Amino acid sequence: MARVLSRGEQILNSKLILPAIVVLCIIGLVTWAARMPPSVDRTPREVIQSPAETVQQIDTFMLSRWQSQDMEPPAAADELQVLRRLSLTLHGTVPSLEEIRQFESDTQPNKIERWTQRMLSDERFGPYFGERLARTIVGVETGPFIFYRRDRFVDWLGEELQQDAPWSEITRKIIGGRGLTTGTPQTNFITVALANDELDVNKLAGRTSRAFLGQRIDCAQCHDHPFDDWQQADFEGLAAFYAQASFNIAGVRDQDSFLCEIDKQPPADGEVPNSIRGAIGRNGHGLATHATVITIQPERLWVLADGAKAEAAEDDEGPGQDEPNEGGFRPRYVVRAAGPDRFTVHDYAHEHAFEDFTTTETRVVNPAPPFHPEWQPENGTRREKLAGWVTHSDNQRFGRAMANRVWGLMFGQAYYAPVDDLPDPGDSGTELLDILARDFRAHDDSIHRLIRTIAATRAFQAVSTTDKLSSPADYENMKADFAVFPLVRLRPEQVIGSMLQASYVRTIDQNSHLFVRAARFFNEIDFVREYGDPGDSELDDRSGTIPQALLRMNGNLTSERTKVDPFGAPGRILALSPSDEILIDNCFLACLTRRPTADEKKHFLAQFQDKANNREQLTQDLYWSLFNSDEFSWNH
Repeated sequence: MARVLSRGEQILNSKLILPAIVVLCIIGLVTWAARMPPSVDRTPREVIQSPAETVQQIDTFMLSRWQSQDMEPPAAADELQVLRRLSLTLHGTVPSLEEIRQFESDTQPNKIERWTQRMLSDERFGPYFGERLARTIVGVETGPFIFYRRDRFVDWLGEELQQDAPWSEITRKIIGGRGLTTGTPQTNFITVALANDELDVNKLAGRTSRAFLGQRIDCAQCHDHPFDDWQQADFEGLAAFYAQASFNIAGVRDQDSFLCEIDKQPPADGEVPNSIRGAIGRNGHGLATHATVITIQPERLWVLADGAKAEAAEDDEGPGQDEPNEGGFRPRYVVRAAGPDRFTVHDYAHEHAFEDFTTTETRVVNPAPPFHPEWQPENGTRREKLAGWVTHSDNQRFGRAMANRVWGLMFGQAYYAPVDDLPDPGDSGTELLDILARDFRAHDDSIHRLIRTIAATRAFQAVSTTDKLSSPADYENMKADFAVFPLVRLRPEQVIGSMLQASYVRTIDQNSHLFVRAARFFNEIDFVREYGDPGDSELDDRSGTIPQALLRMNGNLTSERTKVDPFGAPGRILALSPSDEILIDNCFLACLTRRPTADEKKHFLAQFQDKANNREQLTQDLYWSLFNSDEFSWNH
């Protein structure tokens, strides 16, 4: 006869059973939420708005260039090789074995163009390409703590790129944005330039010219450019557009410097007249008893300075005004001639005003673009006017800068180097950029279309090798003229991205298991830190180092990712390949996006036949060899 449980035992059992049920339910929900969905082929069946006409113009131009250099046009690369280039460019990894199978089974026409569209619509594109462009715009530094959120800027930029928002629209938001750095992430472009509670307008001007115009105007920050037409005044006028930007608890905003109007011209020098004092006082401002006029530009520009004591000046938070100047005066206001008998008074704190270190004189610089001031919109803040000028439809530098940078990211080598120091529009050597820029501007500044155009060119789909060499210099010349696809070392994030992707059969993307995505995130951070991050100089020439080679050969990541287990690619390939020949093919495809040559297959088949009882170790060794091959760490 069964024993009847006591009341206490029943209560105890119920207390144990209920938590167990809750735990099982939570485990089930997490497993359901994180499970890997079935694979779906999202390749479009037709090309949308084909850039064929522009591609033809580029191909014709490049053919003429090759012929003028007595170079033979390059042969077309294998389609899998082009797929690898696209995947590295747009996603930062080699294609997965799953994607390779889908690509090879695709028999529809215009396959490369359609797969370019597919990769651009893949949600891996925005975050990856956003990081690439963010390095140009805000660099890689961490910036001021709390006030700068680089991660929010990169996320926002990635979302804009994913949706193919017009680059001109993105640029206007970046340059002219207002608000909190978390709610309006584009404002992090401004806050990254904060230093000691002051905004470095020179840093912002330099970033603006390099990122959006492809010009190193900041070389003229302290003196006229020694090799170009840029003058120091050009750079100072650009920096002045940012002088009214400020940051406080409400976020980034523009502090209008205008205070009031007066109808009397200040004297050339001497004390401030009472009429001017009164006008300023009626607007809630004032000057010390002993105040003076400093003429900056006769009949046009003056500074009103007072002689407040140093201890009083310490309470003034205006930039550059914590101490009186050498004459004992502290600048307080700027007066500008605005018309006949009309003068405007402005707060010195929100003007681009400073003491010239070469002359020790006070200088006030008006915002002025280095060329074509008529491109500025009539209305808006200073930064909004600058943004309108930068993105103006007639500003050829804007489109050329993006064309050259995207070309560089796709080839690993800018069409014109340095990527951010282009010659003037119309100068020889940049005609191809003019073709790309015209199409870019004519199609709503679409970066997606720009990428699709470049990907469809004969140069991008060319082989990276040639047998037409008489000396090593010949290859460098062909590389410079894009008569071969340039052999370029993968960037650190591409190396680790490829290692991680090659260690899985399925594609690692936003639909992957939660733990797979987390592992990739943390592994990538650790690897790039150890491997060496090139920062915002990604397109500069770089050589491999011994520590980098040792990290790939002996690092824990390589050991883990080449290990044969039920979850990784080596184990899955070993289990699912019906023969040694197919196993070797699959390993090569997963790692190098190609099948082995006849000699390579013969070599590895002999290894497997000699040690038929140790296929697991041989598979692991094969994977390790492919990970550490030169071919794995180069774009070709």
